[in-house]
Amino acid sequence: MIQTAAEPALMSSHWLGIPIAAAGAVLLALGTLFQHRSIEKQGPAPGHAAGSMGGGRLQALVRKPVWLGGTAMLAVAIILQLTSLRFSPLIVVQPIGAVALVVTTLATARTSRRSPGRRALIAVALCVGGVGAFVSVAAVSARDVEVSDRHLITILALLGVVLAGLGTGFVLWRHRWGAVIFTCGAGILFGFVAALAKTVIARLFQGDFEWLSLTCLAGLVIAALSGTFLVQNAHTRGTPDLVVAGLTVIDPLVAVAVGVTILGEADAAPPLAFVAFVLAGATAVAGVFLLATVKRPASRPPSRGHGRGADPSAVGR
Repeated sequence: MIQTAAEPALMSSHWLGIPIAAAGAVLLALGTLFQHRSIEKQGPAPGHAAGSMGGGRLQALVRKPVWLGGTAMLAVAIILQLTSLRFSPLIVVQPIGAVALVVTTLATARTSRRSPGRRALIAVALCVGGVGAFVSVAAVSARDVEVSDRHLITILALLGVVLAGLGTGFVLWRHRWGAVIFTCGAGILFGFVAALAKTVIARLFQGDFEWLSLTCLAGLVIAALSGTFLVQNAHTRGTPDLVVAGLTVIDPLVAVAVGVTILGEADAAPPLAFVAFVLAGATAVAGVFLLATVKRPASRPPSRGHGRGADPSAVGR
């Protein structure tokens, strides 16, 4: 139960959120890979440019078992994430999603039968190392706090600004947006989903669930649906490694920023902890941008002698 007074993060049952969040991260990676494969194999729908996620294309995807399986995995991942937030502070469990990046990179290398490459491995190391350092510091300095009406109103106001900005940008410049922008937009929204989920769960166990909490729940659903739409568009423009990297770094950075600046989960942390937070976060973000520059080997042209093309299992084709 959320305590009314600040409580050390890893006291009592708080540590249970860490393995639960790790399990959710694995399912996030696998679900993302399944969805990416379905979108990649489908190709552009008639009347739609490559890289566009239209309504007809989405209707075709929902009839594909692989895409539905990936969606189910993502749904379970969300449930596990919400469960982890029940036990631990937001800034402890949210960054653990970086585990998904490791799973995605290794799974992609295995299915494509190609080495990830030195540049990709360095990028993954930066992401995981930065996030791991962040979680280590947060685990010993974070506190669970009581969520007030002021917390809820502030988070909802910020979410409204973000939705308005992303909506305007999508309408005006979506054809210029690449995978990085779509992924970052989705990561920001999912960061708010985690923050709102934490506040709703906290209010529920505080016995203070009323209309403002219901408004947060509605905002959570809107942010989740909008973020999912942006992720599907990101899949049409980038590799699964990039999409997962963005979601597992941008998402927790936003959630952690909310947890620190609005909820006050790090109010008891020493000054050096904040220096460590900044350095670890910068390292993780650098890894995402490095991964965005990784180029996959081009597919081999068909061979006349054997009548065979490139490896059909190659990801990113």
